[in-house]
Amino acid sequence: MKITRIETCGLRGATPEGGWSNELRPDDVVHTLVAVHTDAGVVGIGSAFTTQHLVDAALEVLSPLLLGEEALDVERLTETLHQSAFWMGRGGSLTHATSAIDIALWDVVGQALGQPVGRLLGGRHRELVRPYASLLMDEPAILRDNLTAMVDAGFEAFKIGWWKFGRVDAATDERTVAAAREAVGDRLLAVDAGGSEAFFPGTLAWAKRTAAMLRDYDVAWFEEALPPEDIDGFVELRASSPVPISGGEVLTRRQSFQPYLERRAFDIVQPDTTKGGGLSESRRIGWMAADHGVRLVPHGWNTGVGLAADLQLASALPGTDLVEYKTGSAYVDDLVSGGWRLDADGTLAIPSAPGLGISLDADALGRYGTNPRFADVER
Repeated sequence: MKITRIETCGLRGATPEGGWSNELRPDDVVHTLVAVHTDAGVVGIGSAFTTQHLVDAALEVLSPLLLGEEALDVERLTETLHQSAFWMGRGGSLTHATSAIDIALWDVVGQALGQPVGRLLGGRHRELVRPYASLLMDEPAILRDNLTAMVDAGFEAFKIGWWKFGRVDAATDERTVAAAREAVGDRLLAVDAGGSEAFFPGTLAWAKRTAAMLRDYDVAWFEEALPPEDIDGFVELRASSPVPISGGEVLTRRQSFQPYLERRAFDIVQPDTTKGGGLSESRRIGWMAADHGVRLVPHGWNTGVGLAADLQLASALPGTDLVEYKTGSAYVDDLVSGGWRLDADGTLAIPSAPGLGISLDADALGRYGTNPRFADVER
């Protein structure tokens, strides 16, 4: 089964706010779908958390290493892409594009073998996984209303992040967390400082004080409490924090995660499968994390295709019982045929159909895709 072509499709028109200092606009393209076509007519779909222009440019470098190759050799191919990217952008745009290609190749293999990807990644440890509703912080009254709406929608776990947290004063931080706890009751609540934002002002001293405050509100984990490069700070913070410390969403390739795990910088590691190297790398990071007593909970501020990949990953890792669900995003809610349905316990069924187990919705692709004829939307 040979790879015959690779095509891309950016998503625009409904891009949600990201909480970034240079805020996203609805027509900004920050998510790009990738389709890998084969001579057997099987088409695999992946997703990259980066702009289509960068993915297209990356494919000028990567495509010659893929076209005509055996599509079933997923990890041989994607490791070749990583190994060949040394001079052109390893860890950056080439890795982001490789992430989508890797997801798409696993989708191809699953379809070809008639198995869900999670089984091919090592086996299905679970059939259901709990998504946590992920949304930006806001003024307390607005935040309470937003969270209450998600409670009413059936979510049983939540994460709030970014906005003014760590950027104004301690009183603002605590008022925000108190409002969230009031809205969600005794359900799981995590807090994300957004330390990967440009010029994030949070210091180690602030993070230590804030971790103590978060303990009082029974927060499940404190995410991105420091800039991502501050490995020494994370090590010191985790050693003293009364709540679990998480991070890693902007790190790419397993080698970048290794020193954080070896130095015990995180209780929870959060690779983004659509940026960090795809399912192949996320699985390896998950195994390495488990060897160090660390949980993997994937970062998933992306698309319905990215969510499908995270669900398959969660099925294949024994300790991964949560996935991130970006609320209020048409690229998550509408892009997949049939959408997503929470059960009465607030969990999602992991697709059991071959590959990622999803089909793209043709109408949504027509509304939001830069390439309306992208791939073959009928699986």
